[in-house]
Amino acid sequence: MSRSLSDIVKAYDVRGLVPDQLDGEVARALGAAFAEVVLLPEGASGCVIGHDMRESGTELTRAFTAGVRSRGLDVTHIGLCSTDGLYYASGSFDQPGAMFTASHNPAAYNGIKLCRAGARPVGQDSGLADIRERAERILAGEVSDPDATKGAVTETDLLPSYAAFLRGLVDLSDVRPLRVVVDAGNGMGGLTVPAVLEDAAGLAPLPLTVEPLYFELDGTFPNHEANPLEPENLRDLQAAVRAHGADIGLAFDGDADRCFVVDERGEPVSPSAITALIARREVSRAVADGADAADVSIVHNVISSRQVAEVVEATGATPVRTRVGHSFIKSEMARHGAVFGGEHSAHYYFRDFWFADTGMLAAMHVLAALGEQDAPLSEVMADLARYAASGEVNSTVPDAAAATDRVLAWAQERDVTLDRLDGLTVAHEGGEGDPMWWFNLRASNTEPLLRLNVEAEDEATMARVRDEVLAVVRA
Repeated sequence: MSRSLSDIVKAYDVRGLVPDQLDGEVARALGAAFAEVVLLPEGASGCVIGHDMRESGTELTRAFTAGVRSRGLDVTHIGLCSTDGLYYASGSFDQPGAMFTASHNPAAYNGIKLCRAGARPVGQDSGLADIRERAERILAGEVSDPDATKGAVTETDLLPSYAAFLRGLVDLSDVRPLRVVVDAGNGMGGLTVPAVLEDAAGLAPLPLTVEPLYFELDGTFPNHEANPLEPENLRDLQAAVRAHGADIGLAFDGDADRCFVVDERGEPVSPSAITALIARREVSRAVADGADAADVSIVHNVISSRQVAEVVEATGATPVRTRVGHSFIKSEMARHGAVFGGEHSAHYYFRDFWFADTGMLAAMHVLAALGEQDAPLSEVMADLARYAASGEVNSTVPDAAAATDRVLAWAQERDVTLDRLDGLTVAHEGGEGDPMWWFNLRASNTEPLLRLNVEAEDEATMARVRDEVLAVVRA
């Protein structure tokens, strides 16, 4: 009997309920399909596999491994790791990789993030659709699936070398003493933070005092969801920063590939502001290494704040605007040789990390920027909070295309520019006494949702535009 995987193979990864949608049989088929679609055509001898703290990860990893080995290929297990730890393994070993995680999703879920050698992305347009189709054929018995496990399995602990590699990219040894509250959300930050920011990996101590919140690895997420994008999941961190009189707070999602920041007052710092801050640092570093600023590129997506491009242009570097999603960011970074890329979802990508995203390296840049001078973080970030933003506002609509057409008609009656790079972006430049505003309206890849992001020169203008557009969307 055929088994469709279209509900769990998403635009960028695999994600589903365990065991209803994702079980050992499916994981084995996906492992064999990954071997056939990615490993064998690339001439890879094997792949690296890691998993987060979810209870189902061990069984699913074992099944996926059996699928890869059935095609005569080797597997290197790196065990418990963050997603950027898996990317480090893929990059340093120059092998494709598979990370078992459902990121910030609830405990009942698990998933797989796949990459090619050198941490290059595998998405719908770069192999994931072919993997899904091949796995469905394996599950249906249309493709030979030998029981023999021919490839070898080895195990290695890469956490110390991962920590040392990141330490080599951002030097925190000479920053002023900082008190840092970190909320790991019971996710993989509880493993990586002590290794990188403290001395759990045997590295030299840093002038940081880390106050831990929820470092115990627990895939049931007993304290709060490991999704710092939702404001309620930052409340414990905000309170702890104030209680400890800390200089900064950091929150990681479940697989620790995203990092969110709060300042010394407990106030959240926009990921777009963090993107602008790191962009400045990376351009400065590239210039110090001999590059001409005009030859340096920074990638950002369509919903990043306008200030990101402004900050990059002020450095003399070139901002590159692209679609939302890590596969688009990574491909544009590779195409332009960009030193850095950022998304408003708090994914941060680095040329020196195989163009892959790493929340830990982003956190280290922020700690360095803060620790290299005496001002509090709120002052450091003050010039990077130029505009009022709505955040992402979702609307459930029966017909996303029709709703978008209504908004387009509304926009065409106004003094605006339009582009369709990703969804619909509408911009009003304004002038004297006429505030600037812009918004982006995008359909979800997986749900009947329209996602609206609005930014304006002031809060009142932002709220007015947001409410007008939502009224048209939900009409």
